[in-house]
Amino acid sequence: MSAHPDTEIDFEIRPSQARVPAAERERILAAPGFGQNFTDHMITMRWSAGRGWHDGKLEPYGPFALDPATAVFHYAQELFEGLKAYRQQSGSVVMFRPQANAARFITGTRRMAMPEVPEETFLRALELLVAQDKDWIPEGEGNSLYLRPFMIATQRGLGVNHPSDSYLFCVIASPAASYFGAGATTVKVWLSEDYTRAAPGGTGAVKCGGNYAAAFVAQQQAVENGCDQVVWLDAAEHQWVEEMGGMNLYFVHGSGAGARIMTPALTGTLLPGITRDSLLKLAPTLGIQAAEGRISVPDWRQACAAGEITEVFACGTAAVVTPVGAVDGPSGGWTIGSGEPGPVTMRLREELIGIQYGHRPDPFGWVHKVA
Repeated sequence: MSAHPDTEIDFEIRPSQARVPAAERERILAAPGFGQNFTDHMITMRWSAGRGWHDGKLEPYGPFALDPATAVFHYAQELFEGLKAYRQQSGSVVMFRPQANAARFITGTRRMAMPEVPEETFLRALELLVAQDKDWIPEGEGNSLYLRPFMIATQRGLGVNHPSDSYLFCVIASPAASYFGAGATTVKVWLSEDYTRAAPGGTGAVKCGGNYAAAFVAQQQAVENGCDQVVWLDAAEHQWVEEMGGMNLYFVHGSGAGARIMTPALTGTLLPGITRDSLLKLAPTLGIQAAEGRISVPDWRQACAAGEITEVFACGTAAVVTPVGAVDGPSGGWTIGSGEPGPVTMRLREELIGIQYGHRPDPFGWVHKVA
């Protein structure tokens, strides 16, 4: 579906006249949580078959008015992204790899039969919102402004034979602390044998809401069994490890100078995470060999018992790099290494966070300055 990518889209700036008072904002920023509070503004933009993208606005944050028969409610034609803005120690406000999010969003629109948002427009929308609401970025390492661009189908009607003929693109922002709490506390994961996240040819490689809705029941099962997150296995055999909840997984083989990391290869059923890709590129600069591959549950268990797999960690925009300390499942569980955060995990975490917050050099040009 064409998005008229050569047409520049202007945004009308309509600042809010009822912003959250400074004292209340500071109270929120002192303990922001994750995704619970939102800034004063949002970006909206509309698409129709006759006009393409139009009516771009930076406007006060607020609810949408949608007809009960709006297509997104019935057929889940929806797509979203997630990325962060940071306040660096120099005082600069930056985003981390927004171009990669723009590219992934475009790929997702093609899979979901939605209009493409031009990369320049996607980036401009993010820049406008971050610049306008930069006072909402909390201080302190681990804190950030989480950005949620998304698109929904807005056609009114219940026909199922074709995609919507109109769409709404929006960006909202939420001050955020660390997803799993302060520091790098290990998490325990549950191997799901009853449910499948994605199958070949499905939507596993894109960030559409249906993937997450279908995952909730398995996540509930994980929590009921004393675990923090679910680990998804392949749809055909339920033995090949794919990803963890909304995050990618990495396995650390060996230790010391010989340590290497491996992440499950992209098969079309896994999300191509921006943090995952960043670590594949960053690790070799630190002398850590990085590769894509595959690993079965029996091999994972046996390699941990033999001391060959010494650490495991999850990675994603929200969780950054989070160590996995133990595994459980219907067939029993095991501990990974000592069950505590390992040195390779912590080194990669510190290096990546250092780039994001300006404590470390940025050899790849990933940091995108906004203000």
